[in-house]
Amino acid sequence: MPSPAPIVASNLTLAYDDRVIMRDLSFQVEPGSVFIIMGPSGCRKSTLLRHLIGLQAPASGTYQLFGKDFWKQTPDEQAQLMKRVGILYQRCGLWSSMTIAQNIALPLQQYTTLSQREIQALCEYKLSLVGLGGYGNFYPSELSGGMQKRAGLARAMALDPEILFFDEPSSGLDPVSANRLDELMLQLQKSLNSTLVVVTHDLDSIFTIGTTAIFLDPATKSMTAQGNPRELLRTTEDPSLREFLSRGGIRK
Repeated sequence: MPSPAPIVASNLTLAYDDRVIMRDLSFQVEPGSVFIIMGPSGCRKSTLLRHLIGLQAPASGTYQLFGKDFWKQTPDEQAQLMKRVGILYQRCGLWSSMTIAQNIALPLQQYTTLSQREIQALCEYKLSLVGLGGYGNFYPSELSGGMQKRAGLARAMALDPEILFFDEPSSGLDPVSANRLDELMLQLQKSLNSTLVVVTHDLDSIFTIGTTAIFLDPATKSMTAQGNPRELLRTTEDPSLREFLSRGGIRK
């Protein structure tokens, strides 16, 4: 029997006060998939992500996380659900006054009863997973942009999340570093059997890692397509989606 979808959104409407910015968003994220939220700048991809990670409630519609209607849960119940996810923010979200190891240790100290020795061992393990073994005592400012992203990813994985959310992970990275991060995300997804939800407009990432995607169209303020990115490019008759997916030439 297949596992239930960990994320199910039904008829979500996103709004600021009375101003609707996206409407009628319905999709589900299958377990073990790499789910891409894509679209041009200004289409509110990151706003949708804020709703999915519990920072903002929709104006209408339902959002189920791990089978629970998230916005009908108590704050404590919501917090328990959010322990099962990890988030890599666009700017990494690392505390600049803490070492990388201290950043990773923070959620372990807050949400587990592990000893300091166990936490230290876990921090070293998470850093090794992202290729940063030996960098635990470095501060974020001492790392390159790509290394900061990987350190942020190690912290996002601190509590062994079932879902990892990424907000524009390749933002600010050169093409080589962005490609290495894509490879790392796929490697971790396969080895940890995690589900990835990725907000991005980067075509290389979309076609490299995406198993399914939704397209947010700012003109219609709605989701106008869903499917595998390469299949969407091959079959779409929507000029906005075709233009978005074929920037830099048609891909094969």
